[in-house]
Amino acid sequence: MDFESKIISREVSQLLWETEKTVGTAESCTGGRIAEAIIAVPGASKYFKGGIISYVDEIKENLLGVSRQVLEEQTAVCEEVACQMVQGACRALNTNYAIAATGVAGPTGGTKEIPVGTIWLACGTPDRQVTMKVEEDHGRDINLAIATNKAMQMFLEFLKSEQDETPATDSDSLPAGGM
Repeated sequence: MDFESKIISREVSQLLWETEKTVGTAESCTGGRIAEAIIAVPGASKYFKGGIISYVDEIKENLLGVSRQVLEEQTAVCEEVACQMVQGACRALNTNYAIAATGVAGPTGGTKEIPVGTIWLACGTPDRQVTMKVEEDHGRDINLAIATNKAMQMFLEFLKSEQDETPATDSDSLPAGGM
């Protein structure tokens, strides 16, 4: 794991520790690399519950509850599937948050409509997800590394936005001198 990924993983770890929230993963093309990035930080068992490698549509549908209709009409490589993977992972793993990835890492498997290097990333809660589409092909290993880093960065930004939305408590708004 590169230096930037380690920094992001540590920041994610700190935010999850502070909020006592949990996360899981639902990964297709990344095959567990996002989970690996999360557990690279000692103590991850406090907030990381596990991951589901849903490399085929059958697992996306049966374990994560991804809609068969969406899979048939839009394929597994679409924004909707990534969001449903987040929702399904939160449900299956009983976590506050999940991170998902679905795409075509290469070197084969792409089509004219969905070329190699197309990867949809999503993270969030059962009720709110954010997504990102990665579209450049740099070869399988680099495509997977980029997707993993972008997924972790997106999740870090999501966690920070969640913190910003948390209302202040009475003790947070006391003047510096206390009462």
